[in-house]
Amino acid sequence: MAGLERFLADEAATARLGEDLAMSLRPGDVLALKGDLGAGKSTLARALIRALADDAGLDVPSPTFTLVQSYETRLPVHHFDLYRLSSASELDELGFDDALAQGGAALVEWPERAEAALPDGTVWIELVHQGDGRLAKLSGQGAAIDRAARSLAMRDFLTTAGWGEAGRRFFVGDASARSYEIVSLAGIAPRVLMNSPRLVLGPPVRDGKPYAVIAHTAQSVTAFVAIDKALHAAGVSVPEIHAEDLEQGFLLLEHLGAEGFLGQNGEPIAERYAAAAELLAMMHGKAWPDRMEAAPGVFHDVPPFDREAMLIEADLLVDWYVPMLTGKPAGNALLAGYHNEWNKALDRLEGSQYTLMLRDFHSPNIIWRGDRTGHDRLGVVDVQDALIGPAAYDVASLAMDARVTISPEIEKRTLDAYVAARHAAGAFDEAAFREAYAIMAAQRNSKILGIFVRLEKRDGKPFYLKHLPRIRDYLRRALAHPALSGLHDFYAAHGLLEERPL
Repeated sequence: MAGLERFLADEAATARLGEDLAMSLRPGDVLALKGDLGAGKSTLARALIRALADDAGLDVPSPTFTLVQSYETRLPVHHFDLYRLSSASELDELGFDDALAQGGAALVEWPERAEAALPDGTVWIELVHQGDGRLAKLSGQGAAIDRAARSLAMRDFLTTAGWGEAGRRFFVGDASARSYEIVSLAGIAPRVLMNSPRLVLGPPVRDGKPYAVIAHTAQSVTAFVAIDKALHAAGVSVPEIHAEDLEQGFLLLEHLGAEGFLGQNGEPIAERYAAAAELLAMMHGKAWPDRMEAAPGVFHDVPPFDREAMLIEADLLVDWYVPMLTGKPAGNALLAGYHNEWNKALDRLEGSQYTLMLRDFHSPNIIWRGDRTGHDRLGVVDVQDALIGPAAYDVASLAMDARVTISPEIEKRTLDAYVAARHAAGAFDEAAFREAYAIMAAQRNSKILGIFVRLEKRDGKPFYLKHLPRIRDYLRRALAHPALSGLHDFYAAHGLLEERPL
């Protein structure tokens, strides 16, 4: 990558650069700070560490005499000062490689003393005096410098939106490449900065098409903007969009809050799940277009949740979960039987109500706003992957929350709240809905079993495996519906419902 430059007019601008770099930092990254005495290295390092710790008053002493200071922040960060090193070989004695190997990042002052020992992906940051300020020159090769460049572009976006001096703090990330920050200016309510890079399509997996194309995963932030605006117009509380850059994938959003659906001990609050079910009932009583406008002349065509998408999602179970259980890929006979049973189950969806399906309507994506009334108590986020699909799908996503243990009693209360609201609004085929609910719950939880194993095996995120017992329980509940007896018997015969040690 070509070098990046930023003029830093004062100490505040230097601190903002530290925040920008903190937002891009990942485990294994190395930032090398070069510059003469008084160039601002300590100011930048202090701001970076405080941003990672989300503590503006954190004491960050210079490691000149200790040589290294370590901080347990959002990710462990180790601040090295190599001024007193006599040779690069001494870096090993400071635990440099171990710090990176254990999931930490390194911030290195006076890196010239051990330049040959630093990894190839190091981001070099040189601070030089220029007039009354400083010029920061960033260079490097690889993912870390690319992330730093994107973070600087996000600062430019904030500047264009009138928020150039905002403080930035990490908010939340998810299983995709998207991430969110809280940005703050004195005297103004905080907002959310959404970073949604264009989806990188993987290799072809079926009929020459990548998985994301078959599953209809949103490929750009345009989908979020269009669906957000349509939901807002229909009376659903979604974030107001204060500024947008559709090309780069940046949005400045209203901050709906941070209170969720869980009590102090992590237990699900039944009344909130019921309220969310009633919101779904309201949404499912409306007619939704399959083409939505994101900006003048810019449209998003909402894809269908068609059979091809349903099947490739369900196939994640045989692609990832089965090999984890058996130690080998699923055989042809198992695959043929699996597809046969799933096609018979999906045939039963014919005649089911199809509507706007948000796809991940579960507690991490719903904000509870207890000071509001009615449906406005529920703020809905993460809507970009919406499809036109069975109404029952989002109810299953909510009532069998993938990251929260929902008891059969709370599941029943959630379903009953939805059914009662649909009946109150007019004619409603409850039996058809409950059958579709079972099918969609089985499909979704089969997919999630595969996804959680994939996140561990492919993406190095083992903490998702702790959810597997819950997902298996949900799957057993869904497959208990009489309409799914064939699918249930198939899963049981192949040991797919059995409890397994993690």
